[in-house]
Amino acid sequence: MAGELAGRFGLATHVLRHWESTGLLAPARDLHGRHRYDDGHVTRVAAVLRAKRAGLALDDIRELLRSGDPVARRQRLEAHREELRRRVAEARACLDLVERALGRAHDDLADCPRFQELVAATADGRDLPDATGAERPTRWYGP
Repeated sequence: MAGELAGRFGLATHVLRHWESTGLLAPARDLHGRHRYDDGHVTRVAAVLRAKRAGLALDDIRELLRSGDPVARRQRLEAHREELRRRVAEARACLDLVERALGRAHDDLADCPRFQELVAATADGRDLPDATGAERPTRWYGP
């Protein structure tokens, strides 16, 4: 039953229904039309949850689980890896900004010349997404 499977993973049953509607799950039905999940579905839900933790979108997860083409699967994962690397670099730059702000001699971050440069770059559009939509991480290096 959906409630048992959902409860096993701390999910609401509507999550399983949504995954079914998107093609991630395909449970059998009993004579009364109720969903029947087996051990394969337990494994499938666990795989979906792990993939979501890795930052994959449901459409990507569905295609990865469905695809019999190892080359296509690898290409999709490589693209996701590059997106994760971009996000990690951006998060590192953000952390660097906060750590430097905490270690600055300025009582007010707004008085810091490097922070003012970063704000100006944002105001000028120099650190915003480019025409392709790819974001460029803002890095704060300097004293």
